[in-house]
Amino acid sequence: MSTDFFSSHQAVLEQAVAAAAARGYWSPFSESPSPRIYGETANDDGRAAFEAYRGHDFPLDLDGASGKTGAEVSPFGFDLNISYPQVPAPALTAQSQQALESWREAGPRAWVGVALEILKRLNQRSFEIAYAVQHTTGQGFMMAFQAGGPHAQDRGLEAVAYAWQEMARIPGLVSWEKPQGKHDPIRMQKQFTVVPRGVGLVIGCSTFPTWNGYPGLFASLATGNTVIVKPHPAAILPLAITVNIGREVLAEAGFDPNVLLLAAHGAQDDTAQALALDPAVKLIDFTGSSANGNWLESNARQAQVYTEKAGVNAVIIDSADDFKSVARNLAFSFALYSGQMCTAPQNIYVPRGGIETADGHLSFDEVAQGLAAAVEKLTADPAKAVEVTGAVQNSATLQRIQDARALGLPVLCESRSLPHPQFEQARVQTPLLLKAEAGDPQIAREWFGPIVFVVATDSTADSIGLMQRSVALHGALSLSAYTTDKAIAGQVQKAAERAGVSLSLNLTGGVFVNQTAAFSDFHGTGANPSANAALSDSAYVANRFRVVQTRWHA
Repeated sequence: MSTDFFSSHQAVLEQAVAAAAARGYWSPFSESPSPRIYGETANDDGRAAFEAYRGHDFPLDLDGASGKTGAEVSPFGFDLNISYPQVPAPALTAQSQQALESWREAGPRAWVGVALEILKRLNQRSFEIAYAVQHTTGQGFMMAFQAGGPHAQDRGLEAVAYAWQEMARIPGLVSWEKPQGKHDPIRMQKQFTVVPRGVGLVIGCSTFPTWNGYPGLFASLATGNTVIVKPHPAAILPLAITVNIGREVLAEAGFDPNVLLLAAHGAQDDTAQALALDPAVKLIDFTGSSANGNWLESNARQAQVYTEKAGVNAVIIDSADDFKSVARNLAFSFALYSGQMCTAPQNIYVPRGGIETADGHLSFDEVAQGLAAAVEKLTADPAKAVEVTGAVQNSATLQRIQDARALGLPVLCESRSLPHPQFEQARVQTPLLLKAEAGDPQIAREWFGPIVFVVATDSTADSIGLMQRSVALHGALSLSAYTTDKAIAGQVQKAAERAGVSLSLNLTGGVFVNQTAAFSDFHGTGANPSANAALSDSAYVANRFRVVQTRWHA
């Protein structure tokens, strides 16, 4: 290596390993878009960089490009008009395999050092990435900055920390000596070499391209694999910037930049399938629909496949000290990024006989109306509301709102279009809240977007049972519960553990069920159908490399 990136970042790496073990709060990347932290001109520079991409060819030089692709449209109402080089799938895998020959020889210190330097440079360009994320996903700017920048970088660093920890367990050269009684002992030398699995493929999503993409990208890169990044056609730019930065670091370190490649493609071609089924691809990280995730798990048999798919997230309301605080917290969770989060709550289970609060008994209808009123209050001022809701990424989500209306269920809170003060053509929708009965098959599947069902159940015990059965059948990435009864809290916790879903209890402050923190919260469990892995733990990284030994008599 021409630059020892590992030594430069070793202190941060050691802190990251310690943080992952302690599970407390820690981050080396500030989530505050403050000029005191990122520089006085960082915001203006980032916006200018984003604007410079629009209407031009993206500055990425890839060998073997057969043409150009790109049709991204900002959910805030304008075309990006950015063209990306399109390289056929066979050429991408061939280049990735060729780059692997030298990359694999570099070893864990070099792999991890390069990954850490890429993360550092990504952080320095967080504003640029924020604008790219905002105008491909529809996230409000603050979320795009935090989730698309520092929080995504945290998740990438977390994966690198676990990768280093697992690889560091493997010794290099060791002496082995076995006593033979009166005879001389048998002495051998043994060399253990960490070797990568091969080519990794990261299949990005349209809503959180960096936050969901970085864990797999950096887990594979830090364990010596080459990586092909295949963005969603609607959200190429954030990952194209990422790949460009990564290739710059690789070149500086003396490696073939094709260790990291971009597989941009149009919406209707088969690039994803072609790459996923290529025998050279040994690792696949996927975020998206259950249909596509299940297809990968069933068909990409040559690869280790890590998937995050759909789920039906639930909230169980049993009782509350301060119901208004509960309603405010949940209203924010319903509205945040228009429910376009894999952790957003959908089915709210409430006993039909109502709940007890510090202010007395509330009927089911009073609970339902209280939730609706909290949503109405949160979204009453469009100028403020749009910073929470962002914009709707995909027109299919707008159709899904219409489909939910067409179910014929009683409406608690209508979904409204809101004007955006900066972007007249932005697609902005408030949450739709509907009243439903337990056992209604229409609400048993995921309704991705700002769609919430307040569900009448026979009792809290019935709510817990409904949740468990739903998670077993359909999966879930989050579960929230509200109760003042310690015994019921324990029952919900046990049910969550058996169902394999992470639980949040009595959230009423500035923490919301949608959110997870790297180095502390595991995102997903791998224990229910919504995901077969957790971000991040040892299991997520340890099978991305193998150990090959050579031994000889000393």
